[in-house]
Amino acid sequence: MAAATAELTRIVNGEVVPVPGTYTLDKTHTLIAFVARHLMVTKVRGTFAEFEGTVVVAEDPTESSVQATIRTDSVSTSEPQRDAHLRSGDFFEQDRYPTMTFASTAVRPAGDGKWQVTGDLTIKDVTRSAVLDLEFNGATSDPWGGVRLGFSAATEIDRTEFGVSWNTALDGGGVLVGNRVRIEIEAEAVLAS
Repeated sequence: MAAATAELTRIVNGEVVPVPGTYTLDKTHTLIAFVARHLMVTKVRGTFAEFEGTVVVAEDPTESSVQATIRTDSVSTSEPQRDAHLRSGDFFEQDRYPTMTFASTAVRPAGDGKWQVTGDLTIKDVTRSAVLDLEFNGATSDPWGGVRLGFSAATEIDRTEFGVSWNTALDGGGVLVGNRVRIEIEAEAVLAS
């Protein structure tokens, strides 16, 4: 590990973790995506372009926290008709519920640079517990004197538990849209304080 990078991380209980501080998500270098089954035979991917988030790394990493807000009208699957349908009352109902949120309630190590971040996920004013499997990808200095950290995270939810339950039965059996949705995050965050 390079000396400059070593100063941006530390070892706590055998795990490499970032230095304490408040980090904000860099929207230009962060991807919030989802994957859902379509027609039972393929997967459709989408992203959210508008979001904000904060990662607070505590002295004791298990006391760290994550908060994020995502604008539902920023959903994109690169297909305008499908995106309009996702924004409608059948799915996100963006006029009534313009945002979805995640607020962590617990952080625990899972070994080998991996963590489990449990939190309250709220979609359409329905809050359920979700567990993000998170991997810390490291920290570095940027060319402008800032400190950045990277992480990957993923979870899977049942969309019907959040009132996102529209579907159509298929003649051959099954449904048009799968209920299980995988959420994938590739994030870069900048030290703010």
